[in-house]
Amino acid sequence: MSGLMALLDDVAALAKMAAASVDDVAGQAAKAGSKAAGAAIDDAAVTPKYMQGFSPARELPMVWRIARASLINKLVFLLPAGLALSAFAPWLIPPILMLGGGYLCFEGAEKVAHFLGFGKGHGGPDGSHIEGDAAHLEEQKVAGAIKTDFILSAEIMTIALAALPESALWMEAATLAMVAMGITALVYGAVALIVKADDVGLYMAENGRLGLTRALGRGIVHAMPKFMNLLMIVGTAAMLWVGGSIILHALDQMGFPAVYDWIHHVAVAVAQGMGPWQGAVKWAVTAGLDGVFGLVLGLALIPVGLKIIKPVWTRLAPAP
Repeated sequence: MSGLMALLDDVAALAKMAAASVDDVAGQAAKAGSKAAGAAIDDAAVTPKYMQGFSPARELPMVWRIARASLINKLVFLLPAGLALSAFAPWLIPPILMLGGGYLCFEGAEKVAHFLGFGKGHGGPDGSHIEGDAAHLEEQKVAGAIKTDFILSAEIMTIALAALPESALWMEAATLAMVAMGITALVYGAVALIVKADDVGLYMAENGRLGLTRALGRGIVHAMPKFMNLLMIVGTAAMLWVGGSIILHALDQMGFPAVYDWIHHVAVAVAQGMGPWQGAVKWAVTAGLDGVFGLVLGLALIPVGLKIIKPVWTRLAPAP
């Protein structure tokens, strides 16, 4: 009997250790995933545009194909590459983060420039819209969305990897896998809701039994264009904030802390005397200044992006 009790105690101890490990992985995944919020919001804001012009019956299948490819890219290609970087070339992570941060700053600043009336809207590689039969056009759009998602997924996984504390390889792998699955589910679940919201609203408006149901349906239909605009604004702000923050943190890690330290000191000074709001004010000031830095850098990168990077990229991934 004593042997059985000892065995049960060992099993209970192992179960507690396993539960603690799961909690650690979940906690680290949540923290690392929050760092990649800007890229994830951008992904959710950009992807619905690839569905425009297609029949409602094709929207969800397209979302599923893109989501499946996104998850495969994260788990099969980007996760092993990230672990290899962490193990054999950790010094490469800050420069890679800076490239991704520069991309986010460029995209965000370009959207601001377009809003202010500078530059051209996006169509195909030459500014025109792609034409062709529906099936071929769908293949082109899905392929373009997958290529765009790969860039954003690479940034998400690199940000998550950089946010992880030093730990065992299996812990890093499990955490990154959880981040990959969680962010993919959230992003493409949100995309599915967004692209079908107007269809649901239209159905409610036309078939609702109650006047309140029909009114709610009409409200959804009228609100979706405004919501999409709001989502684009939030996504742009998130890109500039996260892009600027990534570059400043990377510069600090590489031995160039001047701007990072200045922003930190300004945020601390502004937040002094704010009582219970001190933490929130410090975060808001830091995020705002990071975003301003990201906007200035992005505006400086626009000529480089338009004349060098954009022509190459648009040949690889047709714009939505």
